[in-house]
Parts: sequence; C-alpha cells; structure tokens
Amino acid sequence: MAKYMPGEDKNNFYVVYGYSAAQALVEVLKQCKDDLTRANVMRQAEALNQVHLDMLLPDITLSTSPSDHYPIEQMQLQKFDGQNWVRLGPAIEGSLVKN
Repeated sequence: MAKYMPGEDKNNFYVVYGYSAAQALVEVLKQCKDDLTRANVMRQAEALNQVHLDMLLPDITLSTSPSDHYPIEQMQLQKFDGQNWVRLGPAIEGSLVKN
C-alpha cells in the first residue's frame, strides 16, 4: 500500500475487501481461459474450489458451486493477547440454514 496507495489509511477495511474481490475475479478469469462469455464467466464463478486469497487467513478458502454462492464458509476463532491476535485451533466450517 505504501508504494501504490501512499495516502490511503492502512486500517481501511474497504481496501482489503476491494483487493480480495479483485483477486477472486482474477481467479475466475484464469479459469475462463479464452472463453470470456457471460455464461462461462458465471460457470467458472460457480466452480471455485478451495481458492486461497492473500488477505485471508491460511486455512480459509473460497469454494462455490451452482447451488452454493457463498464462497467463504470457514471461520477462525481468535483472541487478543494484548498485542496480537492469536488463532485458537484450526479453522472451522460454518453452514447456513437453507430453505
């Protein structure tokens, strides 16, 4: 950030979100290869399989399917030790109630 966005607040959550969203889009476009039709972009966006993004914790990945558009379904418990966030155990799976 210091090099490419020197005036930006390093605590700005939207910078992290924007970077992660762009990185996810790059993965989708790589999967598309030379077929950049809307149908293929959507098909590839629904076929992410354990894609790790730089700003996510090590055990957290993106996965999607045609029936599951929620790319992040893991979480990591952490506690603050006074100076740093310390991870507690492995990432755990979360699930949403589906009707």
